[in-house]
Amino acid sequence: MTAPTTARVRPGLPLPTGLSVTLCGDPDRFARLAPAWDGLHRRCRSATPFQTHAWLHSWWRSYGTPGRLRLLLVHRDGRLVGAAPLILTYRPMPALIPLGGTLSDFLDVLIDDSCADAAAHALINGLSQAARAAVVDLREARPGAAAERVFELWPGPRRRRDDSLCLELPGVPVEELLRRMPASSARRSRSKLRKLAGLDLEDRAVPEPEVPRAIETMLRLHSLQWQGRGVTPEHLRPRFAAHLLRAVPPMVGAGHAVVTEYRLDGRVAAVDVTLTSSGLAGGYLYGAHPDLRAAKADINTMLLRHDAECAARTGRALSLLRGDEAYKHHWRPERVVNQRYLLARRELEPMLRLYAAQAAGRTRLAEEVRTRAPALRAWRTRLNNWRAGGAGPR
Repeated sequence: MTAPTTARVRPGLPLPTGLSVTLCGDPDRFARLAPAWDGLHRRCRSATPFQTHAWLHSWWRSYGTPGRLRLLLVHRDGRLVGAAPLILTYRPMPALIPLGGTLSDFLDVLIDDSCADAAAHALINGLSQAARAAVVDLREARPGAAAERVFELWPGPRRRRDDSLCLELPGVPVEELLRRMPASSARRSRSKLRKLAGLDLEDRAVPEPEVPRAIETMLRLHSLQWQGRGVTPEHLRPRFAAHLLRAVPPMVGAGHAVVTEYRLDGRVAAVDVTLTSSGLAGGYLYGAHPDLRAAKADINTMLLRHDAECAARTGRALSLLRGDEAYKHHWRPERVVNQRYLLARRELEPMLRLYAAQAAGRTRLAEEVRTRAPALRAWRTRLNNWRAGGAGPR
């Protein structure tokens, strides 16, 4: 399929006066869209930090496949009022999926709240024309996302599936979060907070010019803290570092990210990145020196205290992002399930059914792997102990 540069999409249905839809496959034009894109992001209340231009364009530069960029752009009298940042894939059948991939906890389209219905209908027109031979697979949409409106208005075959589980807390001070917990758990957490206070840790928000240095320190500490354990391999790759080094500084400047340094005895002991939007704040990644754990600092408590204070000051929800890790449940979070929206033209309904069946099969396989993973890790531990001269595998 030949990559478009920029072409006006011929609408399947008449558009309101002043609206136009274009399909852009030109990475250089994508780069130049930053001011208009950021304006649209501000006017879309459901947008998350993962839909900012800085994040998506940087992701494309690190992970995009040349010739596969598909940006659907809706303009109203010259102003950008809708955007679907997509990439064409084959798995093995053609599909249009959002930019951002697995590095982004929330994926979505953008729709201007001031003309939401008109922009959504125009975006649907564009999607229908762009997906003449492909399924549209809008994954990891947070409840209330703009993609939900597109799904509800879609005139052709469609499927909705649950996607990743996210855990979320209200944006209140940490003392109020403690009152949500059972008494015994709250006592343990208060004890951890007192230990942190006794360490006299200093934290500071890193200004934009210093963010690249702080990101490099964070990635070094992240690698160090996971040494000999199951680190996410992608976090150690140069393309991931390049993505963060490009994306995070402008996000800090625009108020979509906060980079925090934690100092102990005058040295940087930890760095973390918190992503923010109008509705939520969430800790994305951190690195901590093993000396911090040796000093009896509970790092998860330290980071959550910081993020809770950030969320409480701004009235945002505190998202713990994707994942069902046990330590998150200590705080009694609410379960928020991302949604997956599958769309196709009427003549592609058989392909949509096959695509949905394959997606369901992959989900079941992934769940089976997650279920068996603890037993597999335990067996590997016993095997390593046996090889080291300890108790053998049983």
